[in-house]
Amino acid sequence: MRWSAQKINQPADGQPAALPGLDRLQSLVRTVRTPEFEGITFHEVLARSALNRVPVAARVPFSWTVNPYRGCSHGCVYCFARRTHTYLDLDSGADFDNQIVVKVNVAEVLTRELNRPSWTREPVALGTNTDPYQRAEGRYQLMPGIIGALAGSGTPFSILTKGTTARRDLPLLVEAARRVPVGLAVSIALVDEEVHATLEPGTPTPRARLGLVKAITDAGLPCHVLVAPVLPMITDSDSDLDRILGEIAAAGATGATVFALHLRPGAREWFLRWLSINRPDLTRPYAELYRGGSYVRRSYSADLGRRADVLLRRHGLKGGQQLRIPNQPAAAATEATPPLF
Repeated sequence: MRWSAQKINQPADGQPAALPGLDRLQSLVRTVRTPEFEGITFHEVLARSALNRVPVAARVPFSWTVNPYRGCSHGCVYCFARRTHTYLDLDSGADFDNQIVVKVNVAEVLTRELNRPSWTREPVALGTNTDPYQRAEGRYQLMPGIIGALAGSGTPFSILTKGTTARRDLPLLVEAARRVPVGLAVSIALVDEEVHATLEPGTPTPRARLGLVKAITDAGLPCHVLVAPVLPMITDSDSDLDRILGEIAAAGATGATVFALHLRPGAREWFLRWLSINRPDLTRPYAELYRGGSYVRRSYSADLGRRADVLLRRHGLKGGQQLRIPNQPAAAATEATPPLF
């Protein structure tokens, strides 16, 4: 069911009600809009759990994830997590960008789970689904409690973000790193401001994210950069890659990982729509390149990996670990994921 053509009902007290479907959730506390977040609706819920187990088959360097938000105002057209909004009977396009579910009690629930005798302090990752430092974090400030709970319990953790709000928590992260292993990674897919404006409209600019990398390393913490997704025939030339990796190195990054765009269901429709508007000349080439499904042809991925390796060495950047991308067929597992620890 899609809600893009429906309006939010207004109850007698004047506060916006939840979208149809969400208002039936027992955990829903309230649905709010605020002037400083024009066009965005927050659905505040009470989480029953905070830790999510990662299947062993995913072959990633962490066992658990924490997601304080569902949906993301970054609005990245290519975001693989878009499909998860359909589990709430919301659409993977405008609803994913504008209907944000906030787990207002996530830090308290996480603290309780981490204090259980059965907790073995396995690595926990944040930012693997939606960004914990998206704009909503400026309002709800959930991350300080999450960081404190993880560090206080002796649990190693990692954060992947595009959000410059992370600067706020650098003192907390420095302190946490004295107690547990902490991995920080910033996602910077491109440096072209015009492409960024249409492809990642709600994110901080690439320049601002390079500034975040510098702030992290200036604070004495290592910072990896995820150069992804690389867009075939748009941001994948040697000069494009050389430019972005050069700027990443200049910002002080300790390593980088490069891999190509994935077009999983949910994201696929929205990216191909973007492509038809912004680069209609590439519609047919993309259909050929992704004819096998969600992942680019293996020959392309291998070529990108070879070219990226040369440039990573040129700029003195350590590459990512060769690990299988979650849900990716083994035959196409040629990209890397960032070493978050």
